[in-house]
Amino acid sequence: MKLDGIHHISAITGDAPANLDFYTRVLGMRLAAKTVNQDDPRHYHLFYADENASPGADLTFFEYQGVPVGRAGSGMVHRIAWRVGSADSLDFWQERLGDEGVPTDRDARGLRFADREGLGHELVVDQADPPLAALHPEIPPEHAIGGFVGVRAYARAADRSAALLEGAMGALARGEATYEVRGENRGGTIRLDPPPAERAVRGAGTVHHIAWATTVAEHPLWRAAISAAGSRPTDVIDRYYFHSIYFREPSGILYEIADDAPGFTRDMPLEELGSRVILPSWLEPRRDEIEAGLTPLPDPRPVA
Repeated sequence: MKLDGIHHISAITGDAPANLDFYTRVLGMRLAAKTVNQDDPRHYHLFYADENASPGADLTFFEYQGVPVGRAGSGMVHRIAWRVGSADSLDFWQERLGDEGVPTDRDARGLRFADREGLGHELVVDQADPPLAALHPEIPPEHAIGGFVGVRAYARAADRSAALLEGAMGALARGEATYEVRGENRGGTIRLDPPPAERAVRGAGTVHHIAWATTVAEHPLWRAAISAAGSRPTDVIDRYYFHSIYFREPSGILYEIADDAPGFTRDMPLEELGSRVILPSWLEPRRDEIEAGLTPLPDPRPVA
């Protein structure tokens, strides 16, 4: 039983239109789903992914319109690392982001930048796994962003966090305070950094949780394993596109374990993903009410 790397990462935005523009037009990701927060359907939940809406490249955002910008602190992911294919790709992205007025910082490790609300990203040359990329008319395929490499998080109890990762979750140590979760298909890393002195502030531009990938068959086994390790996972929750359990690890980082079914194409064919607001069956009777309260979002990929 092994976790198959990172399934998705969920963050917060205060401005869905600007968020959509940055992640689809600037970074070239695909809007895989335009739905709502199932716990509070007054708000969007946007999913950006690769061309096939695959786990492993799936960055999601809860929109809370107008919420102030937050600040990553203890118990929070503060940087997301993405895969690119070569140093030439770093050159391409340094120029493209510069043309968009996005400051960058480059060294031997990679190219770092932040989105419009301060969420930290890093592009690194990594060919450990096949790329998960979307198609974009302005981005050559060889330079497209190719899915998650890993995250960095602030951990106030790094030893206990590492023990959970290496014990119950099957991670392997990969250098300084870095742990890799790798399954049959993909891997993902998390680096545990000392937290800053400033307290964490939840808000726009901060990560809500990181989800690790499993299968439908093994999902119940993970809940038992996490419980046996002393954490308190939720019951399995139906998230419409997949099923999830959630738990806080010892440093306070919110983890999710998500499975691989039924996927984003349960409602519409692959070529139409992101073209309309999708609601789970239990919210469909409220569609008119829900859509009336949402900010209209243009479809970045109109169906021909």
